[in-house]
Amino acid sequence: MRMFFKLAAVSAMVFSANAANAATCIGTCGTQAPNGSVTAPPSGGNFDYVSTNGGVAGAGQAGVAGTNGSEFTSDVFTAAAGDLLSFYFNYVTSDGSTSFTDYAFAQLLSSTGTSIGYLFTARTTPSGNTSPGFGLPANISTLTPGTSPIQPGTVWSALGSSSGACYLGVGNGCGNTGWIQSTYNIANAGSYKIKFGVTNVGDTQFQSGLAYSGLKIADVPIGAVPEPGTWLMMLLGFGLIGGALRSRQKQNVKGQLAF
Repeated sequence: MRMFFKLAAVSAMVFSANAANAATCIGTCGTQAPNGSVTAPPSGGNFDYVSTNGGVAGAGQAGVAGTNGSEFTSDVFTAAAGDLLSFYFNYVTSDGSTSFTDYAFAQLLSSTGTSIGYLFTARTTPSGNTSPGFGLPANISTLTPGTSPIQPGTVWSALGSSSGACYLGVGNGCGNTGWIQSTYNIANAGSYKIKFGVTNVGDTQFQSGLAYSGLKIADVPIGAVPEPGTWLMMLLGFGLIGGALRSRQKQNVKGQLAF
């Protein structure tokens, strides 16, 4: 019986550790099929996103003040030195002025939350490159394409009532970057996570959003669900443990009856 409680305690610690390393969302996060101005990502299928629509005060900021926003932090993943971290992103904004400069970013963190650097930043601008965003930390990743002028098109359901809208009208920076690939070689072996964020600046109107897809480390999806065969092996393992425990308990009962 003492053995049973010991094993149960170990299992509890394993699952608690996994829960602590699980993905988290603050504000508005989700998964969507391509719609409106946000086409299918190069990785194919659906994409994930964060949006200022329904955002939380203080969320989704990259060292620059904002009003409300959203952020998604990935599962903790392990990487060897030199492993390639890659994903695609598309920043969409209906707030195209220079006075209300919304922005988005992806930040590489250690498993304990220490910042390694900003993989990219993107900020509203009427002309020139949207990424890296002016006044924001420099990009540490390589972006393809290397230039990112804003493209017309803010029709996207993730923007809520701001879908199709543009502050000050077309030509003032509203639109989307199109899909851009971010690649970065991990410098040191260790455990990491990635935070995707987007925020409003100056007000809470005219929403912005960040779509992203194909998040991989060394060509393996981050946060991937185990294959059916893996689940089967896990279930078999638990079954063997349970069988051993039942056998041990029967032996203990027989020993007690012998006295």
